[in-house]
Amino acid sequence: GIFVNFRMHVNIGRVPKLVLLINDRFDYFRMAMARLYTGSYDIVSLRNAYHGLSAFTMGATSVGTWLHQMPHRNGVIQSMNADVYRGPWGGSNCREDSSQVIDRKCDCAAGQCKASDMYAGQLEDVLKHCTPKKVAGFIIEYIQGVGGCMQLPRGFVSKAFELIRAKGGVCILDEVQTGFGRLGSHFWGFEAAGCQPDIVVMAKSIANGFPMGAVVTRREIANCLTGALHVNTFGGNPMSCAAGKAVLEVMEEENLQSHALEIGRYTLKRMEELRDKYPIIGDVRGRGLMLGLELVGDRESRTPLDPAIVANIFEDCKDMGVLLGKGGLYGTVFRIKPPLCVTKEDIDFTMAVMDVAFARHRPK
Repeated sequence: GIFVNFRMHVNIGRVPKLVLLINDRFDYFRMAMARLYTGSYDIVSLRNAYHGLSAFTMGATSVGTWLHQMPHRNGVIQSMNADVYRGPWGGSNCREDSSQVIDRKCDCAAGQCKASDMYAGQLEDVLKHCTPKKVAGFIIEYIQGVGGCMQLPRGFVSKAFELIRAKGGVCILDEVQTGFGRLGSHFWGFEAAGCQPDIVVMAKSIANGFPMGAVVTRREIANCLTGALHVNTFGGNPMSCAAGKAVLEVMEEENLQSHALEIGRYTLKRMEELRDKYPIIGDVRGRGLMLGLELVGDRESRTPLDPAIVANIFEDCKDMGVLLGKGGLYGTVFRIKPPLCVTKEDIDFTMAVMDVAFARHRPK
């Protein structure tokens, strides 16, 4: 049943595809398949990305606070992150279906995004100067989770895929945090991006806490692993598969994707109200129920808020009954990613708690 459900939900084109069920970590498979299939070595990722901490994939992670003092690049090259809030380019209409940056102007024509073009230009420059004629692949999150719920500008993912494929590489979408309806508008991030990846990886929500992950790709790519033996000790565990199947069934029965869209837009509106009230909130962003709220000491310079103040707000919310996540390079982004069954009453309580905490700890 789990195979049937995944084949139905993971649409990566009208071609035969293979679902590899594993117990959680798919670090080896996604990058190994790209390298074996293409016969090339270099993998490209973005700065501020998080793709795991194993020795094999730490190089694709580029959030310095998560990196250990050990060799880790292993043929991975980073391009400039397409950050429309802190990066050199960004405007007031760069994000799709989200809150926009409030203190940047935009003169783009309808359907265009100059910031997206500029960041794609940076990737093209990296490919020209830092890679050989052919690359193995490119790995990306549609919304960067650990990096602070960072949204990429409209059209960037498709432009990046085009550049990578021109260099002979495959495109990998990391759906560990964005997948399974969390975005509301789409079941997968690559659908929201309007592009077709060659490899999709997923975990976490796949079985609602049970140890499980999956890699979905075209059979021709997966077949590259047949050149040697490999194993995943607990892959395809029957209990985890039963949990994964139940998760997909409940999501359909309770229409949780549409719920995430409705509640997510409501939550984003409430976050915007907090931003308009407290100058220490520099930016709110995200889609569906994958949302972020970034704290700053000064809106104009975007100086990160004092970590001690962030910690006080964080702990105060916890003491009042709300557990928030933290992310971003400076640890100043509150990541709001509740269960998809969250209610408006839950959101109202959360926003009320955050309102009190912000009022208590606003800088003098």
